Amino acid sequence: MVIKNVSLETVCGITSRLPENLHPEVAFAGKSNVGKSSLINALMNRKALARTSAQPGKTQTINYYNVNDEVYFVDLPGYGYARANEAVKAQWGKMVERYLHKSRQLRTVFLLIDIRHAPSENDRMMYEWVREQGYPPVIIATKLDKIKRSQVKKQTELIRSTLGIRGEALIIPFSAQTKQGREEIYEIIDHMIEEAGTAEPEEGNL
Repeated sequence: MVIKNVSLETVCGITSRLPENLHPEVAFAGKSNVGKSSLINALMNRKALARTSAQPGKTQTINYYNVNDEVYFVDLPGYGYARANEAVKAQWGKMVERYLHKSRQLRTVFLLIDIRHAPSENDRMMYEWVREQGYPPVIIATKLDKIKRSQVKKQTELIRSTLGIRGEALIIPFSAQTKQGREEIYEIIDHMIEEAGTAEPEEGNL
């Protein structure tokens, strides 16, 4: 994937109507401070188009980035911030559930997990939530540069076993510092774009 142009096209709040985009969408989900903005910026080859909130857990919007006028990167609100009140957590849940259930262009969900730690209860909930909506999540194990190379296999197996991942489901270790893992993610997105271009239109939710 060669990034030619990107723009933040749509920002949706809890009461906003989801856009009826013509291009396929890939969504990025993960807990607060997992490195989601850093990943999206690295993929878009921009330093700070996707911005982190000054107060983790307070950003409660779904942000649509138009990439090359051929795909949308959809940044879902971060979850699991311990100091967020219950109303904020409930709002996040409603927004994400509505998006996963109603988006007609969503093709792939990237679920970000911090490679240094076992997935949290919120991570496990999100993994099952995405699967129940019919999307096999691709796991991005972030903050790869924070651990030793000898620990990578052990930590990825910890993620696999904690989430109960079966078969050959993808876990891609990623570093925002070195960009390791970016090409593998690009390959998935490119393949998705190619498939979307040849698929027959369907009515209703995908």
